[in-house]
Amino acid sequence: MFGISRQAYYKHLQSQVKMVNQNYMVVRLVASVRGKHPRMGTRKIYHLIKPDLEGQGIKMGRDALFSLLADEDLLIRKRKRMHITTNSNHWFRKYPNLVKGFEPTTPNQLWVSDITYIRTAQGFQYLFLLTDAYSKRILGYRLARNMDSIHAVNALQDAIENSCQLLDGLIHHSDRGLQYCSHSYVNTLKHHQIAISMTESGDPLDNAVAERVNGILKDEYINIVVEQTGTITQAKLDEIINRYNNQRPHLSCDMLTPTQVHLIKGITIKKRWKNYYRKQINLEL
Repeated sequence: MFGISRQAYYKHLQSQVKMVNQNYMVVRLVASVRGKHPRMGTRKIYHLIKPDLEGQGIKMGRDALFSLLADEDLLIRKRKRMHITTNSNHWFRKYPNLVKGFEPTTPNQLWVSDITYIRTAQGFQYLFLLTDAYSKRILGYRLARNMDSIHAVNALQDAIENSCQLLDGLIHHSDRGLQYCSHSYVNTLKHHQIAISMTESGDPLDNAVAERVNGILKDEYINIVVEQTGTITQAKLDEIINRYNNQRPHLSCDMLTPTQVHLIKGITIKKRWKNYYRKQINLEL
């Protein structure tokens, strides 16, 4: 066989068959995770399926998984977002930015709020979110057909009622939208002695954590449901928030879930960042 022994040929053939079978099993594991988290990135999927890989004797690192999913066209592409939900042209008082350069080191030091739109077959719906900036846990949320301030207030009250710790020294950060500057919202914060901080411009980086959480919920979960059903129900949103808080690992939380980081005392987390985007332009992993 062209200078190759029969034994070497069949050994190589068996190796190729084994690789094909392993790749098939890995893709099935990825599909299983994507069944619940349709747009979860590869790094998080690797973290979740790694025990299964080891249990089945499959030796595959994270870089190899990226290559496999790229070959199978299973990497996640970014989606463009275009709808402005912030109206800062109002006469309510606008508060200064208290969190420039501030990095929270424990839960309940900094909460961030934002509103994001959901385009449905029946028109826009609006999701009011309040998130802990350290743990990334969503503490309060409301789904509404309009952008009235009451929905923001209700999400805030939910977060306060659901908090498992004292809120001494807590800072609340948001954009300068009408909802967050309204008397009802500001008075709720003051009643609970929560310091008020607001962005100074329309730059999304001024409220980066809130913007990122919005993007995760919409790109990885909500938009998939809307594409399939034309709308998003409260029950489905509750399910999505539960998956986000309790199942989805975060790179910024050392691959723990937001609930783990928020509730377990004494956890020291480190961020896990690595650039996988050099050859895969405009992909979100």
